[in-house]
Amino acid sequence: MCVPLASMCAKIVHMAEVDDKTLGVRVREARERAGLKQGELARLVGLERTAVNKIESGIRKVSALELSDIAASLGVTMSSFFSEPIPALVSHRSGQGLDTVDSKIDRLLAGIAADVEFVAELAPEELALPGNGVAPSPPPRTSSDADALAVTARAMLGLADAEPVRDLVGKAAAIGLLIFSVDLGVDTADAGTILLRRGGVSLVNSHNKVGRRRLAAAHELGHYLIADEYTVDWRVADRQGGDIETRLDRFARVLLLPEGGLRAAWTEYGARELREVAVLLASRFRVDMATLARRLEELDLVDGEGAALIRGVTTTRADIVEFGLIVSVDLEGTSLPVSYQKAILRAFRDERISQERALELLRGTFTECDLPPRRKRRVDEIWKFVS
Repeated sequence: MCVPLASMCAKIVHMAEVDDKTLGVRVREARERAGLKQGELARLVGLERTAVNKIESGIRKVSALELSDIAASLGVTMSSFFSEPIPALVSHRSGQGLDTVDSKIDRLLAGIAADVEFVAELAPEELALPGNGVAPSPPPRTSSDADALAVTARAMLGLADAEPVRDLVGKAAAIGLLIFSVDLGVDTADAGTILLRRGGVSLVNSHNKVGRRRLAAAHELGHYLIADEYTVDWRVADRQGGDIETRLDRFARVLLLPEGGLRAAWTEYGARELREVAVLLASRFRVDMATLARRLEELDLVDGEGAALIRGVTTTRADIVEFGLIVSVDLEGTSLPVSYQKAILRAFRDERISQERALELLRGTFTECDLPPRRKRRVDEIWKFVS
């Protein structure tokens, strides 16, 4: 399929803004973050090591095909070589040092953030990211601060005091945080967040069960609200301690399990056995049993023995049928915020991006058949465009 002329011209102009030396530096930095030596990259792309050295030094020009192969070998997009890196990412990488190899979540976060900023330029009205004047909240220093931040966050999300958080991804997007999910596998990070020039991006590991995914997303919302530039959370869970991560864990619990709503539901289900109460509460508020147990204990609704019992509860198929539970699928597999998807489809309809680029930005969640048809131009429009 031919790339629309307007998109092609825009790409050529954009590429012309980067000189050979700058391009070489960005190739070298991407190679180092991938943990490859020049010779290893050379073998992957079919070049001599000296050729890679000259490209990185800005001495040798690189063809589009060569650069495409280099980008694929390094696990980055070709466009990343031609755009200014996000300030928060630059700051993070500077703090990490030159010899640090990016983890899988670091690479994915950087790629998604670059994609979001690219899409925001093409269809800003669809993403509706906030301006630079949004003031961050102060980091919570105590449990009471964490509770207060959660109350503020719920108000920002448009939630009533006792209301469960159902569409967390959609509500977060409305205040500028775009939450994506990808299956990162076991023994890796639960989530990460990066601030953009406007708004922010979070990535949640969808390998975890839904309750833990939602807790991780709520925790990342906390990082976003206090304007943490870059963070990767390797374990969002039932932590103890006095650090900021522990307080943001509490923030996440209070956000998902507001005191008023939880106490009211506890009273409503109070005549049932504790196991049934746990199953109903976990389903109602869409949390995992460990999070529910910790929150109930914080509110003195259960003692240590009751909390331990709840942690051992598993919701069964029989529970789903008998109690009429709705199974939550939040942040399952590879998922993208709806506003991000709409922005890409808008850019595709407006012929700002090609079909291939649209599918790339949609990260395998769409096929060619899923994309909308483009409007057929009249003969007089085509003549006006090319004349």
